[in-house]
Amino acid sequence: MRTYQAKPGEVERRWYIVDAENQPLGRAASAIASILQGKNKPAYTPHVDVGDFVVVVNAAKAALTGNKLDTKVYHRHTGWMGGLVSIPAREMLKKKPEEVVRHAVKGMLPKSRLGRSMLSKLKIHAGACPEHGYRAQKAEPLALFKNE
Repeated sequence: MRTYQAKPGEVERRWYIVDAENQPLGRAASAIASILQGKNKPAYTPHVDVGDFVVVVNAAKAALTGNKLDTKVYHRHTGWMGGLVSIPAREMLKKKPEEVVRHAVKGMLPKSRLGRSMLSKLKIHAGACPEHGYRAQKAEPLALFKNE
């Protein structure tokens, strides 16, 4: 008996919708990263992108537990000398809530070409976005935790 290895051409992709409202950001990000990698499938292969597409809605309403809103800081560099820009999580959640979720999920994916291709299957919307444009894909709602 040989071990099954998934091939990129024979992967069946599904679409899921995740509502991030009142969900802890880290727990939601780890569940989303697992789906993007395809770890929820029996044909999971570490070196092949077998994951599914994930659409995250209500990213602006994701919950940061404890005092992370005040202590967590996002950094980026402009490329110029002295160009380090530090933005607190509270301000980042107001200005760019999509980037807060994308940053959390990106940190849980592989740091390679494979991880970048997995991240491209993540679609994030700040609001409820009832007309998010993915009706043709027949996206299924996904409960992140057992009690939902």
